[in-house]
Formats: sequence, C-alpha cells, structure tokens
Amino acid sequence: MTPIFTLTLAPSLDSSTTTAKLYPDGKLRCSEPVYEPGGGGINVARAIAHLGGEASAIFPAGGPTGQHLAELLEQEQVAIQTVATQAWTRQNMHVHSEITGEQYRFVMPGAKLTPQEFDRLRDCVLGIPEGSILVISGSLPEGVTTEELQILLRQAQKKHIQCVLDSSGRALMAGLEVGNLLLVKPNQKELSELSGKDLLAEPSAVLEAAQSIVAAGKSKYVVVSLGAQGAIAVGRHNWVQVVPPPVKMKSTVGAGDSMVGAMVLKLSQEADLLDMVRYGVAAGSAATLNKGTRLCQQNDVSALYDYLCQQQTPLNDL
Repeated sequence: MTPIFTLTLAPSLDSSTTTAKLYPDGKLRCSEPVYEPGGGGINVARAIAHLGGEASAIFPAGGPTGQHLAELLEQEQVAIQTVATQAWTRQNMHVHSEITGEQYRFVMPGAKLTPQEFDRLRDCVLGIPEGSILVISGSLPEGVTTEELQILLRQAQKKHIQCVLDSSGRALMAGLEVGNLLLVKPNQKELSELSGKDLLAEPSAVLEAAQSIVAAGKSKYVVVSLGAQGAIAVGRHNWVQVVPPPVKMKSTVGAGDSMVGAMVLKLSQEADLLDMVRYGVAAGSAATLNKGTRLCQQNDVSALYDYLCQQQTPLNDL
C-alpha cells in the first residue's frame, strides 16, 4: 500500500458541548466539553485510521492547545510530525442545542505561521518517501500565501509525491494552477467558483465543469460532493455518480474529511474510480450518523459500502 501523509497548516483543538437552547445575554449551562483533534488533514488521517489504514499527520502545534491536540492524536494512535510554533494552536467550539436540534460552529482563525515555521513544515513534507500520497487539506493561516502553497506543491511533485488538495477559494484555485494533482474534491458551490458558472442553478453542467479540470491536466480525478445526492466522480476516460441510501443525518461535521480519507485510502490500494467513490460516499454518509464532530466509524462504512456495491451503478465513458 502506498504510504499516506497529510499536511494541515491550520489545525485546531475542537471542543463540543450541548445546551438546552441558545439565547443572548443569559448564562447558557453546558454539558462537559468533549475535546477532539481538528483541521482538514488531521481529520483525513484520523478517518483513514478509523478505517483500518495508516496515515501520518504533519502539522504545526503551539502552546497548551497544540500539546493537547498532539496528545489526543497519540491516544488515537495516529502517527504525527509536528513543528513547534510561537502562536498557540486555535481552539474551535461546536454547540448543539437540545431543544431545536440546531448546531452552532464557532471557528477561530488559524494560528499565524512565521516564515521559519513554514520552512520547517516544508522540510517535513519534502522528507517523506518518493511515491507517497500527500493530502493537503484545510485553509491557509495568516502568514502563508497561495504562492507558497504552489511552490510547495511543485517541490513535492518534483520528488514524485502524489498530491491531493482539499481546500477552497484561492487556495484551491492556486493548487489547480499548478496542475498534475491526484485528486480534488470540491462541492457544487466551490466548483461554481472555479468554473465561473452557477452550477447550483444548472446541475447538469457539473459534469462538464469537472471534466474540463481533468481534461486540462489539472487533476487526475475530480470528485464533486452533492450532499444527499452523493457525488459525481470524473477520471480521464469515464465518470460515475454514486447516490447513498437515505440515512438519518445527525451532523454533517466531518463528512467531507471522512470522504476524502476513504477515497485516499482506496487510491493507496490502487482501486479504480468506481470503487474509490463508492467507499468515499459510504464514509461521508457514515459520518453524518454521528452527533457533534465524530468522524466515520468502520462498521457503518462497511455496511453502507456493501449496500452501494450491490447497486447497479453505471460507469459512463467520456
């Protein structure tokens, strides 16, 4: 199996709690908080571990929050490579309202990285074995430009490292400008921004927009997440849409990272397009079965994956 590494430039220590109802001014009595690791690449590595695979998480860690984050990952037996930072790792909060069932996600800005700290993270990335898969996931913190992201991608590719990019906005656009990525996973809104078209109003144009990215050599695979409609996956010669079974959704937090983790795990095993996206959709759907910030669980993923494998899903030629 191809080794997998993840890079998270804006990690977080996530805390989740519940309260009866959210309202202004008064004191809101909350349950005891649950602390979990957070940040795109970190969650991808955790999802891979939940699915029985192995991935090493590379990330900056600063202050007591950074230390707590590293300790939580060690408890989950996720291999880590950290770079100490001056700024404390951010702490996010997720609050669930018991009466309304609503979720509120308070997301802080990523801790600033100095040029020297980013250089040390880059050294960690360039030290991974040639041929490995590198997943760069999450937002760019203050102190890291899109140009630096592009340089990092080019340097990694020069070492024959296969790069997966799961980000949005300017970071995603910058990564696609570099091209030759292994996988990107935009949602419909993000793909609309990339294509300059309103794909939410014209869902039939999603396939064309994804296909254009592959045809231009920007990414080998493009998987567009469609929420309850599953995902459309496009490769160089074919495409497929996989729709999950209806499930009782409790939270969408972690669904995207679970999906990416599952797909990368399949890619590390040299799976084909259909098998990759089936497993990814199963993992993303499985994550929605959990409250709060929990990622997919292997038993749920296996059950949903088996269901999808039994469906007559057409693989379409391009």
